[in-house]
Amino acid sequence: MNGGKLLYAQSGGVTAVINATACAVIETARAAKVPVLAARNGIIGALREELIDTSKESRAAIAALRHTPGGAFGSCRYKLKSLAENRAHYERLIDVFRAHDIRGFLYNGGNDSADTALKISEISAELGFPINVIGVPKTVDNDLAVTDTCPGFGSVAKYTAVSVAEASLDVESMCESSTKVFIIEVMGRHAGWIAAAGGLAARKAGEPPHLILFPEIAFDETTFLVRVKATVERVGYCTVVASEGIKNRDGGFLAEMGTRDSFGHTQLGGVAPFLANLVKQHLGYKYHWALPDYLQRSARHLASKTDAEQAYAVGKAAVEYALAGRNSVMPVIVRTSDAPYRWKIEAAALSKIANAEKKLPKGYISRDGYGITAAARQYLEPLIRGEAPPPFGKDGLPVYVRLKKTLVRKKLPRYAVVDK
Repeated sequence: MNGGKLLYAQSGGVTAVINATACAVIETARAAKVPVLAARNGIIGALREELIDTSKESRAAIAALRHTPGGAFGSCRYKLKSLAENRAHYERLIDVFRAHDIRGFLYNGGNDSADTALKISEISAELGFPINVIGVPKTVDNDLAVTDTCPGFGSVAKYTAVSVAEASLDVESMCESSTKVFIIEVMGRHAGWIAAAGGLAARKAGEPPHLILFPEIAFDETTFLVRVKATVERVGYCTVVASEGIKNRDGGFLAEMGTRDSFGHTQLGGVAPFLANLVKQHLGYKYHWALPDYLQRSARHLASKTDAEQAYAVGKAAVEYALAGRNSVMPVIVRTSDAPYRWKIEAAALSKIANAEKKLPKGYISRDGYGITAAARQYLEPLIRGEAPPPFGKDGLPVYVRLKKTLVRKKLPRYAVVDK
């Protein structure tokens, strides 16, 4: 990259550590004396020419991003269609890049974002204003191809395992005369990585969770109820971890709402109450269910140190790749050893990542379909290791940062972004 600025944007659902990546991007660029702009609310802000001047933020504020959850610059769920379907959007992006002398674009997101980054790279060359486009990995779902793990996943995995362990102790305390079945619903539309992480709570055989329901395994109502009943009769209660994306034998989501989000993904309406209703109707047990929802991906107070370090590392590498003139690549995490756990960052082609989805391997699911294997535990455990707590104030609350987000002056005519 010869001169010019970098543009950084966050995309899709945020994580507990995505701002650590943003911190790394800005700190690394500042060290190289390269200006960084950030798109307000992701790709929508880039299209609207709503660009944040990160030089207006203090060094301390940027450093505080490393322990602040959410998306500091704003994210969005807005999927750009193909070049053929919506060429105008891509041409608008290149116009914005040209107007602000942006020579490197870092897009921090998941599968769809990798696809968008790849398309921007292609059309920028075609339109005579080549951009060094770098995809930056992020997703709690852990379903990006090529990379060993995705920044954001380790922290949601830690939150899930801890929550399962703590809630199960609560239920065990009360099961004699109160709740006998506890169901916790976790994220994971098509891949059961987060559900599998719940299995880490069981340090010994027989400990909760007693049942894990994966999207990769078709749900069987009869078998599920038999297993719940047998568990309650054996230990007095039953803890169930259910992925939001579990499906019936016909491949339909158990909790499908019949609507879709702006990425075109099926909206799911809550599998935990569905399962709880089955337990009530067929077994008559008192139950409770929990839906952590945003809590599981925003719990920075319980972030994994490994995850926070990896999130920072991919941001740093992304800037280094852009400044070195690399294009259409993503820094990915490569595991080099399980014991001791070691990892490194390497570049992978966006073409190998875009629109690909990494499912939970069959070898990570126990033969009965309701638990995890030793191989899964070997993969998962290092990802939740270590603590990286935020600083706490005198009021007992974490000290997080909110940026000023000063916009640069617009140079182009107003552009309407229509979300269909």
